[in-house]
Amino acid sequence: MAAAHRPSGTPARPTRRTVLRGGAAVAGGAATAALSACAGPGDGVDADGRVRIEVWHGQTDTGRAAMESLAAAFNRTHPHIRVDLGGGVLADAMLQKITAALASGSFPDIAYIFGSDLASVARSPSVVDLTSTFRSGPVPWKDFWAPARDAVTLNGRVRAAPALMDSLAVVCNRKLFRDAGLPLPRPGWSWDDFTRTAAALTDRRRGVFGTGWPGVGDEDTVWRLWPMIWDLGGDVVSEDGRHVGFEDTGLRALKTVEALVRTRSVYVDAKTGSEQMYRLFLSGRMGMAVTGPWQLPDIRQAKVDYRVVPLPSYSGRPLTISGPDTWTVFDNGGARVEAARTFVTWLSQPAQDVRWDIDAGSLPMSRGTRALPQWQEQEESTPGLQVFTRSLESARVRPVHPAYPQISQSLGQAITAVLLGRSSPAEALRDCVEEADAALLIPR
Repeated sequence: MAAAHRPSGTPARPTRRTVLRGGAAVAGGAATAALSACAGPGDGVDADGRVRIEVWHGQTDTGRAAMESLAAAFNRTHPHIRVDLGGGVLADAMLQKITAALASGSFPDIAYIFGSDLASVARSPSVVDLTSTFRSGPVPWKDFWAPARDAVTLNGRVRAAPALMDSLAVVCNRKLFRDAGLPLPRPGWSWDDFTRTAAALTDRRRGVFGTGWPGVGDEDTVWRLWPMIWDLGGDVVSEDGRHVGFEDTGLRALKTVEALVRTRSVYVDAKTGSEQMYRLFLSGRMGMAVTGPWQLPDIRQAKVDYRVVPLPSYSGRPLTISGPDTWTVFDNGGARVEAARTFVTWLSQPAQDVRWDIDAGSLPMSRGTRALPQWQEQEESTPGLQVFTRSLESARVRPVHPAYPQISQSLGQAITAVLLGRSSPAEALRDCVEEADAALLIPR
């Protein structure tokens, strides 16, 4: 994918929704100042009656080209609306820029907002409620995958349009498995199988690692642990909303991470974006990479003989994580709001969604898109892609919760401490829970 879909800085994918930058918690808190922001300019109707709207898309490379193509097609088919792409900022920096724009009262009509940032941004009264747009619009709400619906829903209201879908699975280097005399994993394998396989694949003399894990402590580090916690019955936040929901389950998940560290079978990437980790896999020196569909083009270009398998589990049930990003609409007057609603609805329809998915490297937003011949051809021509698409049936998303950035930051520090051997799982989790629970008690 292009530069706005995936965890910060990862090579082929847009630096996605899933990334918590170091200052995200501060920026999220700063969004409080936006609550008093006034709306932007007037209705934005040109002299010829055309409504002009500005979209901050945050994309680079293939994602930017895909969005430019879609905007041009929309402008040709909607003569009374003009979509202008701009913003001058990558998706990674969108939270900070949109926060400042809301505070100044001069903001775009639509912005590409990471799903993990939506709760902070949606506290502004300038964010448009899209409940009626999507629950009674031309795209059947229930046709969206559950992760897409959940990622844009806050307190029962639709606060943005889904913009991107992905999921996590395990990509295996078939040659390294053959060299180690190991069978390839099969669906239904366990995390114990994963740790044993990683150890068996590791050959430190040749610089070969069984697997890798981002060790920066950001969202790229964290979101890989949530499927493990969910599978064990835990959650991000407890039902009462006053405590984290992984005080017990998080310990077992971190012990799995510790097992990888103990056998020295995990490459810990200490640089934001996980580029070194992926380079190891692409160069044939890593047996298994937990990653998303955005990595497949690079893997194929590197001519790696690979196979994609679902994530392991503790329970035997299929489960993965999806981190959808959003198109968030802002109120710059009635005419511009209506034009923005029209554009995000148009983008969500299968005919446009499939173009975006194929060109920018996303997964189908809806079952309707998946059923299209264009997507079926894409799956047939891209080995392993179907595994990622099928996993959307059992995917979950992180909650749209204003305290999520602080919870993620605390858990990221705990995972990193275990990966680097600085703390035991129990010690790291204890510190994490104390910090995260304190964040949940802060009035918002």
